Amino acid sequence: MMKFCTGLAALTIATAAHAADPVVTDGDKYVVRFENDRVRVLEYTDKPGDKTHEHTHPAFILYAISPFQRQITLPDGKSMVREFKAGDVFFSDAQTHIGENIGSTDTHIIMVELK
Repeated sequence: MMKFCTGLAALTIATAAHAADPVVTDGDKYVVRFENDRVRVLEYTDKPGDKTHEHTHPAFILYAISPFQRQITLPDGKSMVREFKAGDVFFSDAQTHIGENIGSTDTHIIMVELK
């Protein structure tokens, strides 16, 4: 019986984590380009006015292919504006957020999520 409960708890946790995966919540914007046991590399694109669903990233490195401006809204309602130039590199700790392209250019990035 204990084994079943442990497995059920693990399944529940895995399902909750999977539901917040940006590839699941916003598969029209995120594409997995590479994945192994240490990293996952995502390509992200969107257009001005596009907004993501709430999702979670583990610690990550972002590389901006194009310049863009976006508003990041955290689960507690706090928001911040981030602006990137092409070639900018940014590190972030794990984060849950909603992102919105508030600029006048498409967003195009490569994101390396750390495992």
